[in-house]
Amino acid sequence: MLIWIYSLVSVFVVSLIALIGIFTLSIKTDKLKNILIYSISFSAGALFGDVFIHLLPEIVRKKGLTPEVATFILIGIVFSLFIEKIIHWRHCHMPVTKTHIHPFAYMNLFGDAVHNFIDGLIIGASYLVSVPVGIATTLAVIFHEIPQEIGDFGVLVHAGIDREKALLYNFLTATTAILGTLVALLLSSKISGITTFLSAFAAGSFIYIAGSDLIPELHKETQLKKSAVQIFTFILGIAIMYGLLILG
Repeated sequence: MLIWIYSLVSVFVVSLIALIGIFTLSIKTDKLKNILIYSISFSAGALFGDVFIHLLPEIVRKKGLTPEVATFILIGIVFSLFIEKIIHWRHCHMPVTKTHIHPFAYMNLFGDAVHNFIDGLIIGASYLVSVPVGIATTLAVIFHEIPQEIGDFGVLVHAGIDREKALLYNFLTATTAILGTLVALLLSSKISGITTFLSAFAAGSFIYIAGSDLIPELHKETQLKKSAVQIFTFILGIAIMYGLLILG
C-alpha cells in the first residue's frame, strides 16, 4: 500500500508540471530560451544519473546484467524511438490563422499523452524497485518535464490554440501519466518478473531521451561561456542523483 501511495502522489505532482506554462507568459522569449537551455542540460544529467546511479545498479544487484536484462533496456530505447517517429510523422506547412489550427498541434497532444503514459510507467516501475529509486526517478522526470511542458505549451499556442485551452489540453495529456503508473502497479501484481522488465525498460527510455532528445539540443549553443555553464549544470544534475543515493 505504501508503494501505491508514494507512486500516485509522485505521478500527480509530475502531472501538475503541465501547468508551468502559465508562469512563462510574462517572460520574454530570449530570456526564456536562456533559462530552458540550462534546464535541459540539468535534466539530461539527472536522467543519465538516475539510470547509472539508481536504476541499473538495482537491476544488476537483483538480476545481474544478463542478456535478458540488456534486451529489456534495448526494448526501452527502440520503443522510445518508435514513439518519437510517430510524434514527428506529420508536419503541416499551412499558416496559422484564427480558423486553422495546425494538425501538428493534435499530433503533439497525442505524442505528449503517450510520452506521459510512459513516464507514469517508469515512475511506477521505479517504486517497485525501491522507494529511494522511485523518489530519484520522480525527480529526474520532473527535471525533464519542466522544459518539455514549456515547449509543448509553446507549440500549442503557436499552432493557433488560445492560451487557456493550451494549458487545459496540456494538463489533460499529462494525466495519462497517472494511468501509466496504475498499469505498472497492477501488472506487478499479476505478472511475475514484470518489475525487472519495467525498470530495465525505464532505463532504456531515459537513456534515449537524454542522449537523443536533450544532448543534441545542447550542441546548438556554441558560445564558450554558455557551453561551460551547460556542462556545469549537466554535472550538477548527475551530482543531485549521487546526493539522493547518499541520503537514501
